[in-house]
Amino acid sequence: MIDLIFLAVIALIVIGLYAVMFKRNLIKIVVGINIIGSAVNLFLVSLGYRSESIAPIFTGTESLNMALATPQALTLTSIVINLAVTALMLSLVIMIYRHYGSLDTLKRRLKE
Repeated sequence: MIDLIFLAVIALIVIGLYAVMFKRNLIKIVVGINIIGSAVNLFLVSLGYRSESIAPIFTGTESLNMALATPQALTLTSIVINLAVTALMLSLVIMIYRHYGSLDTLKRRLKE
């Protein structure tokens, strides 16, 4: 099961890198960066996985087989950072569109 998760992480990173490197539309580049961020979140969650473990929020139990809490906290932090970066990138894309009139990275607006 773990190998499948790591393969999914690799596939998501490759898809995101493809979008960032080979797409010309700025919105598609932002989506590619978001996919890479989701792959990082999946990787962090998979690091804290233990088979037959319980959530670390249940502290009153006698079981010592708890999932690691640190990767879950890092994932929450990563989600918030990814949200802020996405908002910043989209605001920059809007400003670029207003200035140049296009979201294409290779198209230049003709001076009138």
